[in-house]
Amino acid sequence: MKKSSQIFLLFFTILFLASCVIYVPYSREGRPYPGEEDYYEEEIPYSQEMDISYFYDYLSPYGVWVYQQPYGYVWIPKVTRYGWRPYTYGQWVWTDFGWTWVSRFQWGWAPFHYGRWGWDDYLGWFWVPDTIWGPSWVAWRRSSLYIGWAPLPPNVRFIPGIGIPSLPDTLSLSFWIFVEGPYFFSRDVYTYVLPVERNITIIRYTAVQTNIIVQKNRIINRGIDVEDIQRISKKRISKVTLQNSRRPGTTELSSDKVKIFKPAIEKNELARPKNVAEKSEIKDKIEESKISSTGKAKVISGEMKPLEEVQQHEKTLLEKTQQKEV
Repeated sequence: MKKSSQIFLLFFTILFLASCVIYVPYSREGRPYPGEEDYYEEEIPYSQEMDISYFYDYLSPYGVWVYQQPYGYVWIPKVTRYGWRPYTYGQWVWTDFGWTWVSRFQWGWAPFHYGRWGWDDYLGWFWVPDTIWGPSWVAWRRSSLYIGWAPLPPNVRFIPGIGIPSLPDTLSLSFWIFVEGPYFFSRDVYTYVLPVERNITIIRYTAVQTNIIVQKNRIINRGIDVEDIQRISKKRISKVTLQNSRRPGTTELSSDKVKIFKPAIEKNELARPKNVAEKSEIKDKIEESKISSTGKAKVISGEMKPLEEVQQHEKTLLEKTQQKEV
């Protein structure tokens, strides 16, 4: 009897303690659920939450915002460099994110790593904002002589977890930027960009190689294989480490690392630029920024030069590359 009472007491004690256990649900705050992965590979060390309005405010001093159907608000840079196209004033480096564009512009951390570039006969080059960061949003072409790239247009979307499922059947000839292989890694690659007129010929014997994927939570632009680039450029490629800069501004590049400001940006359908220009004003606003003290000078390779000298430079590039092909 005594033994039975002891067993009953032990059972009652266990039952009572079990009733006191409190279930604490899994909290996702600061980390993913088991089996899930956050989109960005690392936590961005900013206290403030950023949305797309940050682009509107930061880029306003460097260009003009205008409403353009069907994209919404687009940005037109005030660039004075002669014959400028996106992804020309800077240089390419190979990082653990693939082919990464290092812009020389102070504002380059945004339009060359988020969003897409489009062309309009009236507006010229314009940038459509987006919230997904990438090392570069370009397609690639190559041959045994040339390496080329083109900014992806607004109708090319990136799908998280999938990548870019398809490209347009054809990209406009004016989108493509070609250089001779040995100049691909030049710090002043802008100097060696061939005149757009050469694209008509070069397009015919270059093959498209575009490969933007997600791997280990990173968007990687593999583009042209490293081995192929080394063979065409006749340069040995060293990988540099990509780090996150804590503040916006010109990208910092050293021999072994590159620092780019890449905050996490949220969508905000209600946001709009504080200053929006009418289309009728665009021509005047952009041209104002291009007027130089000489009235006839243009900027090439970062320097003001007479227009005649710029035209001679392009003529020399045309003749040189045509002779090589022959």
